[in-house]
Amino acid sequence: MNVKTAGRTLDLFEAFARECKPLSLSQLARAIGAPVSSCFGIVRTLEMRGYLYEVKARGGFYPTKLLLEHARVIAGHDPLAERFVPLLKKLRDQTGETVLVAKRLGRQAVYLEVLESPHSIRYSPKVGELRSLHAGASGKALLGGLTPAVRSELLAGMRLPRMTSRTITSRAGLEADLEQGRARGWYLTRGETVADLMAVGVPVAVNGEIYSVALAGPMLRMEGALKRHTKLLTELRAALEREA
Repeated sequence: MNVKTAGRTLDLFEAFARECKPLSLSQLARAIGAPVSSCFGIVRTLEMRGYLYEVKARGGFYPTKLLLEHARVIAGHDPLAERFVPLLKKLRDQTGETVLVAKRLGRQAVYLEVLESPHSIRYSPKVGELRSLHAGASGKALLGGLTPAVRSELLAGMRLPRMTSRTITSRAGLEADLEQGRARGWYLTRGETVADLMAVGVPVAVNGEIYSVALAGPMLRMEGALKRHTKLLTELRAALEREA
């Protein structure tokens, strides 16, 4: 279900994030793909609620800091972050690689936390980004954490598009890969989503919900440290599930 007005409101804030400057009503209408009249209604409502202000007459609109203030309060009380981020930061510092926390959203994975590697060459996705379940370590770990019946039903209607020459694009191949991951306790991807990117992930059960925690970085760095990384991830999984 996609509520048009809600989607357009989010598109409007994403337009400001892209452009980083005041935008006129006509520019906003183009950015959100809406008639000027519809865009005016959204802008006027946000202005009256204190989320936008007009920089000057015909000078365009720009967000106030109200949304940021609300976001800070919300982020500060995220139940997942409050309990798990210290352990995730420790993992990032121990490995030097990017740590990702994801949850399944239909047939995709959404990143809930991204703790970036300190290295200049690193994997740097954004919180809220959606990823296919079949190719990345986060998605594979989420699939691996499902019951066989739920996983089978999900895979039955799931497309497996090719992203690189290494992407698994057959259901039989994916199921075999998932079985290998289940047997060893962790899930692996080597260049299946991005060439030269390697990631390893584990499913984590928290209050009856399945999350994934993954480490991702350049294949050149990850290959030699795989044994240590998987040991740390397995230990982290046990610690997180105890915390829950």
